[in-house]
Amino acid sequence: MANKGGHRRFGNIRKRDSGRYQVRYPGPDGRIRTAPQTFASKTEAERALTLIEAKILNGTWTDPELAKVKLGTYAARWIDQRQMLRPRTRELYAWLLGKHIAPHLGGVSLGKLTTPMIREWLTTLANDGVGATSRAKAYRLLRAVLMTAVVEDEILPRNPCQVRGAGSEYAEERPTLTIPQVFELAERVGMRPVGNFRKLDSGEYRLRYRVKGGIMRRFPLTFATRAEAERALWKLAEDGQADVIRDDRLRAFILLATFASLRWGEITALRRCDIDLARRTVRVRAAYVEQANGRMLLGPPKSKAGVRTVTIPAAIVPALAAHLEIYTKPDADALVFTGVKGGPLRRSGFNKVTNWKHVVKALGVPNLHFHDLRHTGNQLAADMGVSTKNLMARMGHDNERAALRYQHKSAKGDRAIADGLDALVQAEHDQDDEDDDGAAGVLVPVA
Repeated sequence: MANKGGHRRFGNIRKRDSGRYQVRYPGPDGRIRTAPQTFASKTEAERALTLIEAKILNGTWTDPELAKVKLGTYAARWIDQRQMLRPRTRELYAWLLGKHIAPHLGGVSLGKLTTPMIREWLTTLANDGVGATSRAKAYRLLRAVLMTAVVEDEILPRNPCQVRGAGSEYAEERPTLTIPQVFELAERVGMRPVGNFRKLDSGEYRLRYRVKGGIMRRFPLTFATRAEAERALWKLAEDGQADVIRDDRLRAFILLATFASLRWGEITALRRCDIDLARRTVRVRAAYVEQANGRMLLGPPKSKAGVRTVTIPAAIVPALAAHLEIYTKPDADALVFTGVKGGPLRRSGFNKVTNWKHVVKALGVPNLHFHDLRHTGNQLAADMGVSTKNLMARMGHDNERAALRYQHKSAKGDRAIADGLDALVQAEHDQDDEDDDGAAGVLVPVA
């Protein structure tokens, strides 16, 4: 708006040699800013100044100089400054930024990001074959970064991540085991078929296996790869043609992970002093995190609620007692479950020692992951009809969402509640019959 004499009350406008109009104005701190774009007419420039003044007055103005920072630079700094991130989460964020965000949007200034641009980025990821889960994770990271730019740093007036449903994951339903399957899996992880492989001059592999009685036999066919020969040896063991040996050092590991609903990092960090067989409790107070470089870090559980004490079924106490007696050192601080060399058990070592893929395939659940054991334990607990708070405490969650997911899925838990209500109703009926002393009740109309 111009004052008398043609002088503007707020900001100024000048015509450039190009014929376009440039806007300059004082920010809230008194410093003179130049609008990031020029305008085709003086009327457009005046309208822009009016809008800028209104934003300054109502507190929604953002400094255009700050908005010039590139997204890649800002996001990398955002990750570095999040001191509370767990190591694995920090690695995941850095990977998502470098793999899916920075190559497409990293060179764009924060102030130039728009919702259509982000929608196009998601479309490009999908066309490049990036899975829905990875796209959702990348979008949620970008949304969190830009929310900081809006709320904390006040660089942007609004978050351009406004693509409906882009941050939602629809993961496939994970398998759960029956109780007999859990015990069968605990037995199978300790089975090893006896045989050996020899690479021939032709590059193929010859298989020899031991049959009952200790006799070694040569398989009549050769195999193009060692992996094929290994699969054949496991098939021979499953069919009862090859002899097997047993190693029970991971039997209690499977049972405890399932029936105590423990995460991988939690169960691998357990010490002898955390196990109380008399009270049938397991104390969870730490967790191991394996970084991408192979380094093992010992820290707190995933959440505050992760520090907990879990009661275990009496049925698995004998297996745990035997494990402590045979495989765990006597020191109170000794790791309950260890790798081959006595250090913390690693996922890669576990999969190799157990031949996990062969074992779960033989069990009839070829897509089973180790984390599905915790999933199974959570579902079994929900089937008991316990309260949400009790289920949260057992799972080590500090929000209700995960617990409610298990309870909503639990038809058995709902049936248990209904059966309990039925028992209460029946008890009341029985009490009424006793109070009536056997006399038949008569309905009397009331005027």
